[in-house]
Formats: sequence, C-alpha cells, structure tokens
Amino acid sequence: MAAQRTMTYGVVVGNRGFFPDQLAKSGREEMITAIEAAGAKAIVLTAQDSKFGAVETFAEALRCAELFKKHAADIDGIIVTLPNFGDERGIADALRLSGLKVPVLIQATPDKSDAMTIATRRDSFCGKMSACNNLMQYGIPYSLTTLHTEAPASAEFKADLEWFGAVCRIVRGLHNLRIGSIGARPAAFNTVRYSERILETSGISVIPIDLSEILGRINKMGDNDDAGQAKLAAIKSYVTTSGIPEAALLKMAKLGAVLDGWMKEVEVTISAVQCWTSLEEYFGVVPCTIMSMMSNNLIPSACEVDVPGTLSMYMLALASGTPSALLDWNNNYGSDPNKCVCFHCSNLPKHFFKEVRMDFQEIIAGTVGKENTFGTCVGRVKSGAMSYARYSTDDRRGIIRGYTGPGQFTDDPLTTFGGAGVAEIPKLQKLLKHICREGFEHHVAANFSDVSKSIHEAAVRYLGWESYYHPELED
Repeated sequence: MAAQRTMTYGVVVGNRGFFPDQLAKSGREEMITAIEAAGAKAIVLTAQDSKFGAVETFAEALRCAELFKKHAADIDGIIVTLPNFGDERGIADALRLSGLKVPVLIQATPDKSDAMTIATRRDSFCGKMSACNNLMQYGIPYSLTTLHTEAPASAEFKADLEWFGAVCRIVRGLHNLRIGSIGARPAAFNTVRYSERILETSGISVIPIDLSEILGRINKMGDNDDAGQAKLAAIKSYVTTSGIPEAALLKMAKLGAVLDGWMKEVEVTISAVQCWTSLEEYFGVVPCTIMSMMSNNLIPSACEVDVPGTLSMYMLALASGTPSALLDWNNNYGSDPNKCVCFHCSNLPKHFFKEVRMDFQEIIAGTVGKENTFGTCVGRVKSGAMSYARYSTDDRRGIIRGYTGPGQFTDDPLTTFGGAGVAEIPKLQKLLKHICREGFEHHVAANFSDVSKSIHEAAVRYLGWESYYHPELED
C-alpha cells in the first residue's frame, strides 16, 4: 500500500500583552512538541520573528502570513493555539493575509483552578470565543477541539490532532481531483447517474474514455508485451489463481496494463469502470481483480461507472491511509435490526478479506457463461471497526450531499458467494430510512477505520457539502 504523507501544520500562537505573555512562550513550545510527537511538522514564527514567536500586532500577522505563503505548498492545515486570551484580530489577519484555503483548528489551553492569579491566569476559555467570532466575521471556516479547552500534551488533544489530520488529508486530496470514467454507465443502473458539472463546482473533474478505446489499445498489445507481463506477475502474486485459465489471466493483465497507462497519461488519480456486462460479453473477463489491486494500493476503483462511489471511497482512504471498498447494502441479517449483509461480486481490496481467492462471477455467468467471467476476488470480509460514507450529486438542488458514520464488521456466520461480510450499525433501521427517504444509492463506500467524524467535518466545514452523520453527533 502507498505510504501516507507526513503532515505539515502552520501554527499561529495567540498572545495578548496584558495577559501573562510568558504563557505564549511556553505554549508555543508545548504545541510544537505535541505536533512533532504526532509525527508531523510545524511551521511557526520564531522568537526572532515576533515576541515569543506569537502573533499579536498587525506587523506580526503580516510576518506570519508571509511565512505561511512561503510554505504554502507544504501546509496541510493551520492550528491556532491560545495559551492565553490571544489577540483576535492578529489571528484572523494572519489567516486572511496568508491566502491559504486549508482547514483550521482552534485550540485553547485550560486554566488551573489553583493558579488564577494575575500572573498565571490564561483566560483562553474566553479568548477562544473571540477568535472564533472574528474568523466568522472574516468568512474563514474552522474546526473545534472536542473539549472547549485542551492542553497540547493531553490525550484529548492527541486524539483531536489525529482527527484533524484526517480532515486535512481529505481536503488536500480532493483539491483539483481528476477521476477517470472508463466506459458508459450500464443501462440497467440508473442509480449511479450523477452530474459532472456539480462535481466541477467543487474542483473535481471527470475524465472519460470510451470502453472501445480501452479494448482497442488491448488489441494492439502482443502477448509478450512488457507492461502486460509485469501486470500478469503482479496479479499472480496478489491473489491465489488456482483453476483460472491462463488465457483469462493474460486478458486481465492486458486490461490492467492499459488502464494503468491511460490513467498515467491523462493524470487521473482514481477510477470508475464499466463492467456489467460489456466487458464479459465482448472481452471475456471481469475487471474485478484489476480494480481490487488498485483499491488495495489506495487508488480506489468503483464498478458500474459509479463516479461518486469512487469519490466516497477515496475520502475514506485519504482519511485513514488504508484501502476502501464499494459495497452494496445488500441483505438483512436474520431478524437483527442493527445488522445487515454488505456484499459485492467482488472487486474488494485484499485488505478486506480473511482469505481471498480468484474465481468466476456467479451472477453474470448465468448470462454470458462461466468462461467469460473469471477474475472476481472471493472471500469473507474480516471483522473490525468500519467507517462508511456515500456522497453524491443532487441534480435537482445543484449540490453534493451524503452521509457517513461508524460501524463494525462482525464474525457472524455467513455462507454465500462473492465478497461479503456482516455489518453492525447503531440504529441501522433509522439509517436505512434516511437512505431511502433521501433517495441515496444502494452502493456505499466502506473502510476498516474510525474516521467518519473526519469525513463529516471535511464535507460540511470545508467542502461545503450537505452531510448527515449517523447516529447524529452530540454537537
């Protein structure tokens, strides 16, 4: 799997002169220590740049803004730390003048009830409200810590920094994102229709290619083509292929090599692929293993040309640094109202399985013949914490909207084909009603992680999308 980038945060240290400004000095050091302990890097003024490396005056705000501009390509997010009340104008000016459009986290350090003298009082509790009020006036979106005040060295802030980092990765990853749309939407799947134009308003472009062009490129390849042979070796090392005809494996390898080449050529990051049933009828394999390999390498690929589906997969992968899958909300699980079967036929990444093998696609085989449907990744989904997400275009309202939340894949017994697992979701029946009432698709992206709160925050706070969090957040 691809390595996750090292996070870099711009840090604004608030200070207000008539509060104890030695707290700004120690607060700056405490925040840098917390950021570096998380494996991240801090970009912050030094004591030579401003008083204690903090921001209070307009001149200091200018210097902070220039520092952030200099490192704009590296900064993933900004952390405003308030070791004392902080100057509300200096903070807001620094962010505005930097021109950065990245997530912002507001942290305030708590007072100690036995240290409330004029020499030790912070008043950060109050100053946080003033800082937020000014950012609201300036039109700068921002995020809040779980508790109103949290010390940089606290377990609460450590968890919040992890959550905020996921928010930042989502926002950065979706900036100027290019999605490959490979083939036409299958006629039987109206449910995956979407608006390219609405996605474009969020800076997300869709780059299409007709399936005939993909097949045409494959036809020009020889059986010993270097790229095809390299992909064939990769397939055989990725999944057990016992019983799969060599001719079918070679077709998959050529398909994978062509898709890799086209995606690199047009600089698309993720993809959605036509499958049902054109590739089976006219090429003779399913694309599942090739798509599974991409998703397993944090390059999501969704079937049935579900472009919003692969976008949702990518959000989860960016947040967690682990592979995502596109699943169907598919079956009830007995009479348990909070459990269901999640399934696909399948192109799930290897990361999702207890054990996995290559097989044929049992559903499509009944139409086009078993010999034309080799290439699925079949097995039981392992147990563990999950996050799910689905964001789509609402063409009538001209917006992007969706939902996300936490759940669990369980070890409950299940005997079926394809890639399948049992999911347990709190208040599942309420979620299912929301999906049906709002007309969402039966496809949902899933990930072995607990990042749904980061997905929701990125969507509503920085992407400007509508998002329902299930079950509702307390705040």
